[in-house]
Amino acid sequence: MTSFTIIGTGNMGGAIGGVLAAGGSDVSHVTREQLSAAPALGDVVVLAVPYGAVDEVIAAYADQLDGKIVVDITNPLNFETFDSLVVPVGSSAAAEIQAKLPTSKVLKAFNTTFAATLAGKQVGGLPTTVLIAGDDSSAKGALAAAITAGGIEAIDAGSLARAHELEALGFLQLTLAVGEKISWTGGFAVAR
Repeated sequence: MTSFTIIGTGNMGGAIGGVLAAGGSDVSHVTREQLSAAPALGDVVVLAVPYGAVDEVIAAYADQLDGKIVVDITNPLNFETFDSLVVPVGSSAAAEIQAKLPTSKVLKAFNTTFAATLAGKQVGGLPTTVLIAGDDSSAKGALAAAITAGGIEAIDAGSLARAHELEALGFLQLTLAVGEKISWTGGFAVAR
C-alpha cells in the first residue's frame, strides 16, 4: 500500500486525502505549523499549498524529498490581479519545483479540479478526472492507481513539459470561477 503525506489541510488537501483514503491508501496530513517539526514523509508527498509556500516546504524537508514522488497541485497565478501566472514564460510551477528537487519524481496533478468535484467525484454528471503530467511513468502509474481506486478517473497527460498547459487550464478555470462564470462545483470534465 502506498503511503501519502499531504502537506496542507485546506479544501484541496482534504478532498485529495478523501479520494486517496477511499481507495485504501495510507494518508497523513501536515499542517503549516508542523513544517518546523518536519514529521516523516510517506512514499508520495502532495504539495497542497499555494505556490508561494512551496519554497518553505522544500526548505523544511530538504533531503527527505530525495527520491520521493512529489505531486504539485499548485496553480501559480498572481492572486492579487488574477491576470497572469508568476512562473517564467514557457515554464511551469512543476518544472520550477523539479529544478529545485532534481532527485525527486515531480508530477503535476489535481490543479484542474476543484475540491468539490473531487469530493463529489463528478463534474456535470461525468466522473471527475485528474490529469497527471510527469517524466516518470512508474510514478504516474502509482498516482493514477491510487486515484482510480478512490473512485475517480485519471489520465496520463504526458511529460512534465505538459504541466505548462495544465497550469494554463487551471488558471482559466480559477478565473472563470472567481468571475462567477462557473461554479466551484463545476469545471472541466473529460468524456471518453
